[in-house]
Amino acid sequence: MAQPCSHMAQEEKPCLELFVKASSDAESVGNCPFSQRLFMILWLKGAKFIVSTVDTKRPQCKLKDLAPGTQPPFLRVDDDIKTDVNKIEEFLEDTLAPPQYPKLCCRYKESLSVGEDIFRNFSSYIKNDMPGLNQRLEKKFLSTLVKLNIYLETPLPHELDQNPNATESSRLYLDGDSLTLADCNLLPKLNIVKVVCKNYRNFGIPAYLKGLKRYLDNAYKQDVFRCTCPNDTEVNNAYESVAKYLKADL
Repeated sequence: MAQPCSHMAQEEKPCLELFVKASSDAESVGNCPFSQRLFMILWLKGAKFIVSTVDTKRPQCKLKDLAPGTQPPFLRVDDDIKTDVNKIEEFLEDTLAPPQYPKLCCRYKESLSVGEDIFRNFSSYIKNDMPGLNQRLEKKFLSTLVKLNIYLETPLPHELDQNPNATESSRLYLDGDSLTLADCNLLPKLNIVKVVCKNYRNFGIPAYLKGLKRYLDNAYKQDVFRCTCPNDTEVNNAYESVAKYLKADL
C-alpha cells in the first residue's frame, strides 16, 4: 500500500479509498497519469483517505473484484465504487467543498484546456523510429510546448488587475499561485513526457521556454506532485513496448 509523503495520520478509518495502478514491485505507485491525477486531488483537498495499489498483472488480485472489468484508478466511498475518472473528479470537487475543503476549480476555462494536445503529439513523436520523420514530429511536438509556454508567460486578468503594466506572468501554476484541477490533470502527463523524451530522444525542455520551466520547477517543489510521481525507471519501463529509439542511419 502506498502512502503520501508525511501525509495524514490514520487514527480514524477513512471513508475514501483510492485504488491506483501498482508499480513493478506491486507495492508502490505505478505509471498512470489518471491515478496520479486523483491522488493529487485528494491530497490537495486535505481529506482523510488511503491509497491501495492494484497489481494488474496478478489475475487473482482480490482488489479487481471491487470493479470487475475496469482498470485502476477507482474510488471506494464507503461501500460505493466509482470508476469514471472525470466523474470521480466532479464528485470530489462537489462533495469535498468549502468551507471544510478548498475549491480546486479554475478561474479561467483556458487553464483547463491548455496543453491538451501535448500528450497526443508526444506519443506520435516517441513511437516513431524513422530518422527521416523525427525532425517533423519533434517540431510538431515542440510547438505544443511552445503554446503552453506562451500561456504560462502571459499575465492572467487578475494579474493585470494588480499590475496593469505587467508584460509577463509571475504566477506559479496554470491558473494562479495555487494548484488546481487543471494542474492535477496536466502535471502527471508532463512528468511522463519529461522522463520518456530524455531517455528515448535525449530531449529536454528547451531553456528558452522559461514559463514552462518555471512551472515545472515550482511543481516539483511540492510534495503533492513530487511524492505522487512514479519513479523514472517505472515510467521508462511502462513505455518499453511503446517508445522507439531512432534507427541508425545507413
